[in-house]
Amino acid sequence: MEYADVVRTTFAARDFTDESLDDDVLYRILDLARFAPSGGNRQPWKVVVLKDAEKRKRVAELSVPTFRRYLAQRFAGENPWNTIEPTKLSDEQIAEGPDPSGYLQSMLDAPAVLMVFVDLRLVASFDSDLPRVGVISGASVYPFVWNILLAARDLGYGGTITTFPAGAEAEVQELFGMPPYMAAAALVPLGRPAKQLTKLKRNAVEELATIDRADGAPLASRPTPR
Repeated sequence: MEYADVVRTTFAARDFTDESLDDDVLYRILDLARFAPSGGNRQPWKVVVLKDAEKRKRVAELSVPTFRRYLAQRFAGENPWNTIEPTKLSDEQIAEGPDPSGYLQSMLDAPAVLMVFVDLRLVASFDSDLPRVGVISGASVYPFVWNILLAARDLGYGGTITTFPAGAEAEVQELFGMPPYMAAAALVPLGRPAKQLTKLKRNAVEELATIDRADGAPLASRPTPR
């Protein structure tokens, strides 16, 4: 596929056909994804391929509390888990929210499932002293995760980036034999999408880019001179 077609049609695929995704294809996907940039080219990522059904089941179980709060906040009209506006829901209201177990297990039944970790010893967290949640560390791992999805799309497969296991990171690290400095960055199910979307809804460039200031003029395309 042409690059423009890949980036315009790579969507969050969560439902897959029964078609297998064999190790040769998975190897090819990761072989392409590994060329993602990272700070100092330190390539701090580590991928665990989940083949054991019991491990997949355990990851789903560990993700339930995080996802349950996510759903409860969404249904309450909140932006889930954001660190600026605290939730107005009580622990009891969250506990009574929708049970996501079936959804999680369905996703973990995908033909292939990857757990991506990032070695925090190898990332430059320039915002670690700021009084807010850190985001800079992700610059050295999420381009790699996104490359996985781009490579999968180019080969006719799909997947999505999920991060629910991070809510139980210590248990996830223990499950996969990871030391405490290996942060749980993403859980990525992969397979042949049950339905391939080709028209994605995204904000226009004029809505996301301004010149010089937050209230500056929107960046606009100019007609090419003939």
